[in-house]
Amino acid sequence: MFDLFHNLGLGFGVVFQISWWSPWWLYGLSLPISINILMCLIGALVGTLVGVLPGIGTVATVAMLLPITFGLPPVGALIMLAGIYYGAQYGGSTTSILVNIPGEATSVVTAIDGHQMAKQGRAGPALAIAAIGSFFAGCVATVLIAVLGAPLTKLALAFGPAEYFSLMVLGLIFAVVLAKGSVLKAIAMIVFGLLLSMVGSDIETGASRMAFNIPELADGLGFATVAMGVFGFAEIIRNLDAGAEMNRDLVQQKITGLMPTKKDMIDSTPAILRGTVLGSILGILPGGGAVIASFASYTLEKKIAKNPSRFGRGAIEGVAAPESANNAAAQTSFIPLLTLGIPPNAVMALMVGAMTIHGIVPGPQVMQKQPDLVWGMIASMWIGNLMLIIINLPLVGIWVRLLRVPYRLMFPSIVIFCAIGIYSVNNAPVDVILAGVFGLVGYWLIKHDFEPAPLLLGMVLGPLMEENLRRALLISRGDWSVFLTRPLSAVLLAIAAFLLVLTVLPTLRAKRDEVFTESEN
Repeated sequence: MFDLFHNLGLGFGVVFQISWWSPWWLYGLSLPISINILMCLIGALVGTLVGVLPGIGTVATVAMLLPITFGLPPVGALIMLAGIYYGAQYGGSTTSILVNIPGEATSVVTAIDGHQMAKQGRAGPALAIAAIGSFFAGCVATVLIAVLGAPLTKLALAFGPAEYFSLMVLGLIFAVVLAKGSVLKAIAMIVFGLLLSMVGSDIETGASRMAFNIPELADGLGFATVAMGVFGFAEIIRNLDAGAEMNRDLVQQKITGLMPTKKDMIDSTPAILRGTVLGSILGILPGGGAVIASFASYTLEKKIAKNPSRFGRGAIEGVAAPESANNAAAQTSFIPLLTLGIPPNAVMALMVGAMTIHGIVPGPQVMQKQPDLVWGMIASMWIGNLMLIIINLPLVGIWVRLLRVPYRLMFPSIVIFCAIGIYSVNNAPVDVILAGVFGLVGYWLIKHDFEPAPLLLGMVLGPLMEENLRRALLISRGDWSVFLTRPLSAVLLAIAAFLLVLTVLPTLRAKRDEVFTESEN
């Protein structure tokens, strides 16, 4: 416990570290300023903006801002990117409630009851409960990161290549288990992601593979390019689909009565607590994340409700639970990143990219070798959550005005910024073309009920899996049994196999029943 408080003291010391700034317009005078606090505020503001505006998500935004982090201190850069990620979870609820178009994928479920509340003239309480639930969940999740960080890092130091490979297999299986819709489609997306990760050069020999003699593919497909195409461009195309301009009457009105009633607080408090617990657990799991957490918490609330028919008609629990869950999951997803060096979702994968840019090798060594970086980021999350509740409630009028911008102006602007961001990563025009192609691919996937998130997870974990697989086989001199003879690796693979069987069995039973029914007829 003493170590925990010592580490948190170190973290807050890093965040509040003062430096002297001399802007040109003060003619040589210096101002005391905390760069890290400023980065946290910028991250929270940009994240809220990203969440509010439909058509661009955190993946595309973080990918766009990666080049900017070159000129920033490592701690400040990571604090800003983290703020964008959890800030977007707050902002996404505003668009869902007022316009019925989720600004973030994590706020899809919030729109079901939140927009109904807004139609009933209760947009204020819906927005307030979303912000309060998000704040509470964010604070609890940050405590969990601080408590679990050090013990998990010590455990991670016992991991070898075989254990890391098995852990990544388990992460991909979790992505299948937790994905909504067809199991086969989820598996197909992971395999597709793994195949995309193999394009380029062999990691051992450097020989070209799956590049089809195209020079631009020699170094492989850029993760930011694929992510921005599949999420950024595809989301814009989807929003431009039929009906994108509907349901904008509410944003023309002034939002009044933000304070929820006593009954609202009584109804939503248990939902906030349950959403926080569920989101915290699912955020830690690779392949889980904020999207799964919001869906799972909404489903749980509906199942345990005394009157499930209220859901979909403006039940405040339908806003409180998913908003708490997605914020808790967004912040606990930093746990596997900081302790194991494994990104549990697409945004965390981009965080790995940001760390690599600054010469930081993700993994259990980070917390030991650079404690100021890790604990500074953890401490900044408390400050970020406090900033976000101030940004989201008093400034709700500003965000509403932004939603009045016509889509014919908003979406082209977003496309231009996305294209600039993609081009700036490698200064390669072909990356912009590839992102456009993946935008069409992503739109096709969405229209045919394929979930793109497992694809990106497969693409991120693919190179790491291959590297650890080869390393384990080199150490064991080609003996494949190393994955089963090492106890921790065997346990992880056994859990993965068990979960896969549990997921596939219902599908096989349903098909068998269909065959029997047809044969009887």
